Amino acid sequence: MLTHLSLRLRIFLFFCLLALGAIAVSLGSLWLSYHRAATPALMDPFVFAGLLGTFAILGLCAGIWLLFDENVAKPIEALAAEMRLRAHGGVSRGIDAKTARYLGDLAPAAAGLAGQLGDTTLLTARSIAEETARLEADKRQLTTLLSELPVATVMLTADHRIVLYDAQAAGVLAQIAHPRLNASLFDYLDPVALEAAYDQMVKTGKDVQAQVAGRDETQSYTVTLKPLGPGEGYVLIFDAALAKIAPEAARPLVYDFDLLNRPLQEIGDQPLHQLCFTVFDTETTGLLPHKDDIVQIGAVRVLNGQLIEGEEFNTLVDPERPIPEASTRVHGVSTAMVQGAPKIVQAAGEFHLFATDAVIVAHNAPFDMAFLRRHAKATGVAWDHPVLDTVLLSAVLFGASVPHTLDALCERLDITIPPALRHTALGDAHATACALVQMIPMLQARGFVSLSQVIEQTQRHGRLLEDLNPVDNHGSTWQAGKKT
Repeated sequence: MLTHLSLRLRIFLFFCLLALGAIAVSLGSLWLSYHRAATPALMDPFVFAGLLGTFAILGLCAGIWLLFDENVAKPIEALAAEMRLRAHGGVSRGIDAKTARYLGDLAPAAAGLAGQLGDTTLLTARSIAEETARLEADKRQLTTLLSELPVATVMLTADHRIVLYDAQAAGVLAQIAHPRLNASLFDYLDPVALEAAYDQMVKTGKDVQAQVAGRDETQSYTVTLKPLGPGEGYVLIFDAALAKIAPEAARPLVYDFDLLNRPLQEIGDQPLHQLCFTVFDTETTGLLPHKDDIVQIGAVRVLNGQLIEGEEFNTLVDPERPIPEASTRVHGVSTAMVQGAPKIVQAAGEFHLFATDAVIVAHNAPFDMAFLRRHAKATGVAWDHPVLDTVLLSAVLFGASVPHTLDALCERLDITIPPALRHTALGDAHATACALVQMIPMLQARGFVSLSQVIEQTQRHGRLLEDLNPVDNHGSTWQAGKKT
């Protein structure tokens, strides 16, 4: 049981036990002495001595515990976090020996081990980089070539989830919603006509052409379904005329073939590195979620432990009132800039679709989610996603006593936020996503492999910040019965 407690808490309990033992021995000695004296008049002095001794023991144990916590327990926790950063977090800077200067030779030994590990990792990385450089160049040429072909192509799993899309397909899908790997094709196209065409393709084993309406039923698309093989998914090709639609920005071929062979699992049981995360941030008119309003939403997506370049959500939001100058000085969004931007109901609805079937991640999530949930009824959506907070993840990995601001976390992980992007919704979301990508292997190295295990750990730090995931009957894990 004690193995689930932190080192600092176990040491605190040890000193509590020591204090209780000393008090018990002291009071027992006084009681025995009083009875042997057989003088009732000495009761008051003995009681006074007992109280004085109790408070003295408590004060002494508390003082020694504080010194021990500050000079031994905290440095051990910090040293463990520093070594984990270098082993699993991709950080290569040297360990500061002052962090554990009272731990004798432990800090220099850890620094030496980290340095040796860093040198070995660097040599290995160079060898791998030289070997893969040519392959990466070939891959870039191939993806560029395929993206420039006048064919709008989407590859899908047997349960209609997107595994690959090219630049032309991105342009077509973007007319309906943001293109996203692992998203259901039903987020874009009418499921009834699509499933009928799919069933025919499976039955005949041949290509099938169909007319499919968009999700909003305002447009119709001619598509061709090509089977990949029994149970292996299929390729969907949009009509050649649609392939001429250019995406809003240059976008390479986007794909993740690991999605083809992924079994359905409860989302809480899935390994962290396989989950899909939507990492977001908001900028607002002020700091009061019950009365202030959102002026910007920015989000990026992390899938299979990697940031997906190009899959971004970034929109200004019209708060329908002037933005205070003090807020504009922080995030740079002025009243003039949001004129003509979507209102919160539209923007929140579009962001909700962007975050479908994903774990939502934010830095100080209760703040940002409070704004979204305030408008949930008007938007007509339910924010029932599992939520991870990088503040709490930082506390799990580095202890509750260190700073957990976004700047402190990025400095700890060697992440640089360009000054022009700091305090912009998309810039802060991107930095938070980079931090998440580095923390995932560190969490798994601690033995917190699944989403439920991680949420259980973050809920232990509820005194630091509220965890937004509901607690189940067993006490701690998120359960929603969703599969992905």
